Amino acid sequence: MKNIEKFIPARGSLYIPGGSTGILLLHSLGGSPLELKFVAQSLARQGHTVYCPVIPGLTFGTDVSGLSTWRDWYDAVEHAFDDLKKTCQTLLVGGASAGAILSLRLAANRQNEISGVMLYAPTLSVNGWAIPRTIRLFHLVSDKWTARLFSFRTPAPFGIKDERVRNFALEAMKGDGGAQADITVRGGGTVYEFFKLVRNVRPLLSKIRLHTLIFHPRADDQSDIKNTMTLQRKLSGMVEVCVLEDSYHLVTLDRQRGYVADRSTEFVDRIIAREAAKPAVVRTPIPQSQMHGAAE
Repeated sequence: MKNIEKFIPARGSLYIPGGSTGILLLHSLGGSPLELKFVAQSLARQGHTVYCPVIPGLTFGTDVSGLSTWRDWYDAVEHAFDDLKKTCQTLLVGGASAGAILSLRLAANRQNEISGVMLYAPTLSVNGWAIPRTIRLFHLVSDKWTARLFSFRTPAPFGIKDERVRNFALEAMKGDGGAQADITVRGGGTVYEFFKLVRNVRPLLSKIRLHTLIFHPRADDQSDIKNTMTLQRKLSGMVEVCVLEDSYHLVTLDRQRGYVADRSTEFVDRIIAREAAKPAVVRTPIPQSQMHGAAE
């Protein structure tokens, strides 16, 4: 294995070095790598290398002006994937909510380098039961300048069904003065770029032939389970769906996070076993005489 200690992730990223299997996990719109920490640590305990990068523009606090684009986010994702590829042989990607859409784009473009995909409450449409229907009007906005005049606050229960976990998360959001930070607010420019990302990824779904594991709450407050039904219908590879009965949108934090982590670990183990069972490619050496002939 290559010298993994030389890799220095961006500040705020979650990086746990391990073995030759690397797992890239992408957080949600306006979220942070911490929302994936529980799953990441569970995977790392099995000896895997796990990387949850800060994504400029997508991560909370990295795009106050709202000028970043979805292509900026994706470029950062590809860069993180390439960093992981330098140290690992078997690679999987996954993401939560908007991060799931970014991971699907990566899977479509780099699927010969990826062995599996894990999606946590993937969001093609923001249509959960807690989302005001007025957000549909925002789709009529046709330019980013106008979009930046808007802002959207994540409505209660903030994607978390467990009241204790929710209160802990909200307390962690408070700034130094005790006032709640605006981590529940998404700028209109950021939401506009997310919608553009979805429009870009939808036509790519049928090209993805990778084995995919999806977790989705039956009563998702932000992203209706119809999102996963669409993916199950559109993706061309094997798709496994785990419907969660006791969680809201942030499945990697909520009540069933243990189940989510266990199933994710088991999925990775199966992918590794399948890769190990593949016959090795035997390359027949080219006779020296033919090499000379080809050179001439």
